[in-house]
Amino acid sequence: MTNTILIKNAQIVNEGKIFEGDVLVVGDRIAEVAESISAKSADTKIIEADGSYLIPGMIDDQVHFREPGLTHKATIETESRAAVAGGITSFIEMPNTVPQATTIELLEDKFARAAETSWANYSFMFGGTNDNLEEVLKVDETKVAGLKLFLGSSTGNMLVDDPEVLEEIFSKTNLLISVHCEDETTIKNNLEKFKSEYGEDIPIAFHPVIRSEEACYLSSSRAIELAKKTGARLHVFHLSTEKETHLFSNKIPLSEKKITAEVCIHHLWFTNEDYAEKGTKIKWNPAVKTQKDRDGLWKALLDDRIDVIATDHAPHTLEEKDNVYTKAPSGGPLVQHALEALFEMHHKGRISVEKIVEKTAHNPAILFQVKDRGYIRVGYKADLVLIDPNAPWRVSKENIAYKCGWSPFEGTTFTSRVMYTLVNGVIAFENGKFPNRSNGERLTFDR
Repeated sequence: MTNTILIKNAQIVNEGKIFEGDVLVVGDRIAEVAESISAKSADTKIIEADGSYLIPGMIDDQVHFREPGLTHKATIETESRAAVAGGITSFIEMPNTVPQATTIELLEDKFARAAETSWANYSFMFGGTNDNLEEVLKVDETKVAGLKLFLGSSTGNMLVDDPEVLEEIFSKTNLLISVHCEDETTIKNNLEKFKSEYGEDIPIAFHPVIRSEEACYLSSSRAIELAKKTGARLHVFHLSTEKETHLFSNKIPLSEKKITAEVCIHHLWFTNEDYAEKGTKIKWNPAVKTQKDRDGLWKALLDDRIDVIATDHAPHTLEEKDNVYTKAPSGGPLVQHALEALFEMHHKGRISVEKIVEKTAHNPAILFQVKDRGYIRVGYKADLVLIDPNAPWRVSKENIAYKCGWSPFEGTTFTSRVMYTLVNGVIAFENGKFPNRSNGERLTFDR
């Protein structure tokens, strides 16, 4: 029997507007959106929204779920479940697993695993290296989110540093190319300088000095230059500096842009002043930088030079994080708390609810040309999130869903809370519990 769910009296947030109304879900699709809808049958499940916000589920364009090969940190199942608890209904996962997803066969292995275990909808990036151009050119762009290139080494070291190879990839692929931009030589030189003074135990406060503004800007400006030269479709991941924001434009609509940018939750929330309290828990690549950088990122996000907000969810165990600077890995878990952190910033007057939805749902759908998701529209997949703007709660070990069991937000009280998450019409998360196992679907692309 087809499941039918009626969400009543919600503040529906969609396409730049907020309006009070009801949404009817039949099977896995949105069947009706109207001011008032009455239940058509006795077995319709009614969710009383009572004025809470109903938003399209977040499409997170950058996560590391660690499977295969690093499953002591996380799995597709554990992290997709945590994502659903945070109102993320679709994710795009990165190739730096073990083994790395740098052949079609290895990429399809990940898709097969997600088909079995993912709570959320999924796609994966194919990994480019210095010597796999032939494989890159075999990728079907209608079935895969895009190509990921590490232009600065990060977890799993898939560094692409041969200029000729880079130019060839940029020239020959039609795939959207997503890049991690940090200049390796700059970072190595900075690191050696600090190691000669402190050895391995460099104070964490120097992380943004080692992985500096200059390292980021050098790399991202080069990538953009190459994209302009070759006509490639370039998406620059996790901007962390004010200086880089000036490389991007808001002069044309997103659907026409060839060069786009993303910012992550942690770069919008933390600054270098937080290292004193949080230590390596907020050690990310690129590094969390200054208040000036954070303000610049906010400005560019709100004036549409930055197109999407993502998490770069990248869990490690606490034991791994508790190492000295040079041995503590970069990255942290974020999918469960991203939307609530953004709503916190909304309460502080930083961003409107409509803009949150634009940057987390509509824009990733446009940017990746995701089919039938990212909006509250009749006929679209029912990936929906009900968030109560006034339901304060505190992040603690007891309510963390990540396999790694910790969060950089531990001890934080959020004003808003995700109450319901629907994935393909299934209530996967409800008031802190997971009542039904949702089966995520492979994202498809209109390309």
